Amino acid sequence: MAAAEQSGHADVRKHFFLVKENVSSDWKDLAFHLGFGRADTDNIAGRNRDDKSRCMDLLEEWLKRNGERATIEVLVEALSEANLQSTVDKLKKMTISVSDAAQPQGSQRESNKDSGGQVEQGLQIKRVFQESVKGFYEMKLTKFKPLIWNDNFTLTLGDIFTELELIGTRQKMQEGNRKLHSLDDLFKPDVTGLSTVPRCILIEGEAGGGKTTFLSKEALDAVSQKTELGRRHDIVLLIRLREVREGETVEEMVCDQCVPETTEGVDVQSIRAILQRNESRVLFLLDGYDELRPEARAAGQAIPKLLSGKMYPKSTIVITSRPSAGVQQYTQPDCHVHIMGFSPEHMEKYVRQYFSITENSDVANGLITILKEKQPVTDLILTPIFLMLVCLLWEENPDLVSQGTMTGVYSDLLTCLCRKHCKREGVDMPTDGLPGDIAASLLQLGKLALGALLRNETLLDIGSLPPREWDWELPLKLGVVSFEVSASKLHPRKQLNFSHKTMQEFLAGRYLAHALANQDIVGLLQLPSIRKAIELRTLLQFTCGCASQAAQVVLEELISLSRKEFADLRPEHLVRPGWLLPEPVSDRMFGLAETYRQFGLLCLDILSERKELAVLNKVRKAMPIFVLWHFTNRKRQTAFRYYLDNIQSLELPERMMLRTVHLNIPLGQYMEETFISPIPGLRLDLSSAMKPLPPEQAARLISALKNVPDMRALDLTSTSVTPSSLQPLVRGFQHIPLLEELDVSCSREFRDVGVIQLSRWLTIVPHLAVLRLSAVYMSWIGMIFLAIHLPKLAGLRELDISVNTIGNAGLVPLAAILPTLTNMQVLILWQIGISSAGVRTLVPALRKLHGLIKLDVSDNPAIGDIGLERLTESLFHLMAMRVLGLREIGISDKGISSLVKVLPHLVQLQVLDVGFNNIGDSGIVSLVQTLCQTSNVNTKHTPPGDKSLTNSKLRELHMGYNSGVTGVGLGRVVKLLYALPGLTKLDMSGCRLSHHVHAYLRDTAAMDLAQALPRLPALEWLVLRNICMDSAGFRAVVRAAEEHGTPWRLSYHKSGLPSEVDTSTRCLDLENTNSPRVRIRATSPFRTMRMYMI
Repeated sequence: MAAAEQSGHADVRKHFFLVKENVSSDWKDLAFHLGFGRADTDNIAGRNRDDKSRCMDLLEEWLKRNGERATIEVLVEALSEANLQSTVDKLKKMTISVSDAAQPQGSQRESNKDSGGQVEQGLQIKRVFQESVKGFYEMKLTKFKPLIWNDNFTLTLGDIFTELELIGTRQKMQEGNRKLHSLDDLFKPDVTGLSTVPRCILIEGEAGGGKTTFLSKEALDAVSQKTELGRRHDIVLLIRLREVREGETVEEMVCDQCVPETTEGVDVQSIRAILQRNESRVLFLLDGYDELRPEARAAGQAIPKLLSGKMYPKSTIVITSRPSAGVQQYTQPDCHVHIMGFSPEHMEKYVRQYFSITENSDVANGLITILKEKQPVTDLILTPIFLMLVCLLWEENPDLVSQGTMTGVYSDLLTCLCRKHCKREGVDMPTDGLPGDIAASLLQLGKLALGALLRNETLLDIGSLPPREWDWELPLKLGVVSFEVSASKLHPRKQLNFSHKTMQEFLAGRYLAHALANQDIVGLLQLPSIRKAIELRTLLQFTCGCASQAAQVVLEELISLSRKEFADLRPEHLVRPGWLLPEPVSDRMFGLAETYRQFGLLCLDILSERKELAVLNKVRKAMPIFVLWHFTNRKRQTAFRYYLDNIQSLELPERMMLRTVHLNIPLGQYMEETFISPIPGLRLDLSSAMKPLPPEQAARLISALKNVPDMRALDLTSTSVTPSSLQPLVRGFQHIPLLEELDVSCSREFRDVGVIQLSRWLTIVPHLAVLRLSAVYMSWIGMIFLAIHLPKLAGLRELDISVNTIGNAGLVPLAAILPTLTNMQVLILWQIGISSAGVRTLVPALRKLHGLIKLDVSDNPAIGDIGLERLTESLFHLMAMRVLGLREIGISDKGISSLVKVLPHLVQLQVLDVGFNNIGDSGIVSLVQTLCQTSNVNTKHTPPGDKSLTNSKLRELHMGYNSGVTGVGLGRVVKLLYALPGLTKLDMSGCRLSHHVHAYLRDTAAMDLAQALPRLPALEWLVLRNICMDSAGFRAVVRAAEEHGTPWRLSYHKSGLPSEVDTSTRCLDLENTNSPRVRIRATSPFRTMRMYMI
């Protein structure tokens, strides 16, 4: 094999001199068509002095990269595409002359014909292939008729606009998500943050959001080279994944779905040759990964191999999918895009277009106004097709469009379609209800729609419909479905397609509400979990909207699921990340909290469809803690208003939590308009993070809070609270005397003046138990005034004064009053500028806080070993300690030696963070050995594996980024991990001292780590940044992570990856690092806390 490849290289290389001499200054054009990017050509240009040398370097690099695929045919094709025809002609002559010399005289004429025609034939087949694909797309995709009864109304894909949103990556997290004008933006480094062009682009969106339409438009634009994708790729292949079968190859998919049957000379073999020769110029547009059959999604099948880069690794992939469909199982997309649906700003154009064709243009303005201002109608304009149906409804009766519920609008739309049909057919339309045959047909369609929904399908295969029992042409004539033929020629199917996903859900919900009158919900609808109910939220919304009895049946089922799934969920889990809570919270619980928040939105959606006291009462039972984070949806706000107006006549929730991050009006105004009458007894937690609070809005906020006198928590993080806006706020505390939590963190203008002002008013909130003043630019002066008034808060259990310039001087007044705060449980002192001297001041006070469960002095590098030695003196008295933060405090092995003496006494310890210090191998091994032991265990006489030598309490251990820890030390630590079975998070990252130096974990140590992972059953997150392993060790660790029973995340840096390893596993979280220090700090687990706060 090697000999054959060398022979092939020699055959190609002998033509390089001719190419170099003739191409010269045009070498960059040739590079582009050989698949080289800008970075490649810049690199080649930089290491050569003249164009001829650069051209030769390019050809050698091309040969090295492509191996046996680097043929003379591919080279000639690239030269031809670069318009270097004179070089092509010379090459052909040279090929013919060489072959003539090597063959007997009698066979030269035949050889001339073969050699001269091979290249030309290859180019001809490629041109035929490209032209046939382009023509096929233009014929199939360009135009469609959304209204079956109106042949005059036609839409083109070129008219369709879709909003895209780039999901924030880890490198660009601070910028959040951003709107994209088109996919062209993804080739701009300032937008993506990528140094290279993306290979894989994932576009996610809910069903019915326009993903298929968008990708069809991208295909049309690309083959016409209207977009950057089209200009970068010669071959554009649109593949509908729902048509892919098990065992089908990529080339067979292309032949089946992209090439017309009438095309001659193009078969699977020629397609394979074309794709291989032009790999870097091929664009795969994969539509609907969520619709790919399970058997075709298995490892080793063509699509997974294409995604993972095992096939055509140099080609570009754009793939669409519903969220959480599992694309990341086989690839880590370079760009993650969310499709927002049909862009509302283009809505006006379509409305005027419709009424112009129907010669009724005068009525367009009224509908445009409604669509801009009212929900639920605005929810219907996600696609142009459905917007046309709304125009139809408006044309029938404008009052119908302004209905207050989604169910009402859809019901009226269905009636309108039936009335139009009856008029066309000359049939009388009943004044009440639908004609009998139509009603029966729609119920049957609803039953089929429900079955398809539960199978996660949006199409109905006509071949599988009940034979002769149902006239499927009737709903087709009505316009609620359309007829289409599948994209596959090998497996053709006739299908019914709903005008929009929500129409399918409405018809299914309508049937379900009808059936629930006589059947049990369990038999009709599989609802195994709350998550499944959230997936079917629109179906449940329509079901409840169609009948009151159905609504109560559905809510009873949700109540049962809610009580079972959320039994362990506590209120504090719902409003703050786990790392900010006094005790650690697992990722599973954090995910459960997000599920509960989404469940709350589902309950509001149901209430918006059926505003009845009986329904409200069941919503209250299903959601005992009312949580609302999203405030931009007007129909949910209407439901919330109904909830507030009527909940007092029933029973108040245990707590109400409002986090007004997504609020499009000022906070004070919103609260004043929402809480318009007193609601005594309502325990409200209000968070307004990231929303400015000027003085006039602060006054309006306090005016509103008079109506919620039992308010429990007020979070004004990052609201830019100033002393002037604080003044009306603190005066208003008298209206909320039961306030228990106050957070004004991250307020740049607060400063000492604000602290002094706040301190004086603390007496009127005597029940205050939590006070957070992180990053308010407080100095030791403000600390003095705060310390004077803190003793008046007898119940204070949490104090956060982190990220302030308090210094050692500020600790003096704090230490003086701490012993009076006997209920103190949480004390956060990270990054306040203290040294060992400050710790010495603090220690006597800490000894008396016997109930302290969390102490964090991280990010105070001047503490050092001496400071830690002094701190440990107090730790002997803090037996209840659960969370201890010692991150980046300048300690070494000497400091660890004092810490390990006290650790056996901290029997309740659950979280320990000693990262970003100067600890060495001996110190870190000594630390872990101590943590593995319970107190009074004699390790010398305890056999390995003895369960008495375990620590099941410890949940999180953060020991990464210590400058003295090497791979050898980490290897010793790995052997001890089995004795920490309760770990949920483990950070054992190395400390990268320069751009290329990582801690090296030998294969033996990596194998030990792989063997330890199954013995850590609770582990959720393993951080191995700045670690490098060999291939065998890395594969073993990844395999162990994949087989672990808990949902997992393994964080690793790309720069430490061994060569030729599969990185497509879902659990692997790969990161780039540009700065050897700053980037590490920004992405470390505890630094995330600061990103959350700021």
